[in-house]
Amino acid sequence: MRLGLVIYGSLETPTGGYLYDRLLVEHLRRAGHTVSIFSMAWGSYARLLLQNASLRLARDIRRADLDALLEDELNHASLVGLNRLLRRTGRPILSIVHHLRSAERAAWLPHSVVRAVERRYLTGVDAFIYNSDATRVAVQAVAGQRAPGVVAHPGGDRLGAGVPAAQIRVRALAEGPLQVIYVGAVTPRKGLHRLIEAMAALPPGVARLRVVGDLTRSAAYVRRVRAQAERLGVDARVEILGQLTDDELAACLATGHVLAVPSTLEGFGIAYLEGMAFGLPCLAASHGGAGEVVQDGVSGFLIDEDNPQALASRLRVLASDRENLARMGLAARRRYEQQPAWEDSLERIHRFIVEVAQTSADKRARLRLGPQPTYGGVS
Repeated sequence: MRLGLVIYGSLETPTGGYLYDRLLVEHLRRAGHTVSIFSMAWGSYARLLLQNASLRLARDIRRADLDALLEDELNHASLVGLNRLLRRTGRPILSIVHHLRSAERAAWLPHSVVRAVERRYLTGVDAFIYNSDATRVAVQAVAGQRAPGVVAHPGGDRLGAGVPAAQIRVRALAEGPLQVIYVGAVTPRKGLHRLIEAMAALPPGVARLRVVGDLTRSAAYVRRVRAQAERLGVDARVEILGQLTDDELAACLATGHVLAVPSTLEGFGIAYLEGMAFGLPCLAASHGGAGEVVQDGVSGFLIDEDNPQALASRLRVLASDRENLARMGLAARRRYEQQPAWEDSLERIHRFIVEVAQTSADKRARLRLGPQPTYGGVS
C-alpha cells in the first residue's frame, strides 16, 4: 500500500508521541508498504490554524495517490480545514491520538476555542489509532461519535530487557540516598518544578534527582527550574543531564530507585513503562493514561499533580522503607512483563490500517460500478 503520515517537524523529535509514530512507520515499511512523510511547520496555535489556508499540502498528498493517510492528532489545528479537501479523494484518513490538546492547561488560549477546533477535526476523520483506553474515552467524549478505532498500547521493550529481579532487590536495599530519575522533555506540562519543590521538602541526604530529557523545547522553563533549584537550596542534589542516547538512558535507569514524572497530562506514559523494565516504581499523575500503567500503592503512586507535598511524602516513604521499595520495584517489573512488546502493538495497528484501507477501496469500487442489472431476479 501507499501510505502517508502528517506530522509537525521531524520524526526524530525526542518525545513519546514521535517515538510511537516513528516505530509505526518503521514497522509499516518493513511490512512492504511505502510511507511518505508530510511535515508541517510548528508554531503558535493561531499560526497553525492559518496553515489551513495553504493548499500545497493537500496538493502534495493528492499527487501521492495514497491508499490511506495517517495524521498525528497533534496536527489537528493545521488540518481541520484541509481535511475537507483531502476527503474528496475518497481515501480514508486515520488519526493517531496520543492525547488531546484541549485537555492541556493553556492560559494563553481559551479552552473553548481549542475544544471546538479539536471536535471539528475529530468528527472529520474516518478512523482512530489510540495509545490507551483513556485516550479513546477522551476522544469519544469530545467527538460525540464512535468512528472505527483501535487501541494499541506502547511497548516498554525499546531499551532492552531491563534488569533481573535479584538486582532490583539488592539495589533497593543498598545504603545511600534514594536515586530519583525524571525522564521527559523539560517543559511545564511534565511538572519538573513540582518535583524540585518536593525535593526541597526532604532533608539533605535523603534523595538525589537526575533529570533526563530534551532541554531545547522551552528554554525559559529550563532557566526557571534551574533558578528554582538554586533558590530552594537543592541544586547540589539535582543533576540535569539533558538528552541521553538509548544506551545511556538504560544505564541511568539501571542505577535508579524510582521514576518520577508528575505530568499534568499523559495519554499513556511510555517513560513509566520503560522505567518499570528496570524495576523502578513510578510516581505519576492521578488522571489520564498513567493509571493504565501504574497501580497505585503497588507498582508506584498516582498523585494529584497540584500536590507537591504528597509527592514529597511518597519519596520519603520509599527512601525510609527499603523493603517496601524492593517490593514495589519487583511489582513494577512484573507489570512491565505483562505489557505487549512494541512489535505486537505495531502489528495490531498495521492490521487495522489494512482493514480500513481495504474497506474504503471496496466502497470506491462499488461506487464506480454503480447499481448492477438483474436478470430474472438474479444479480
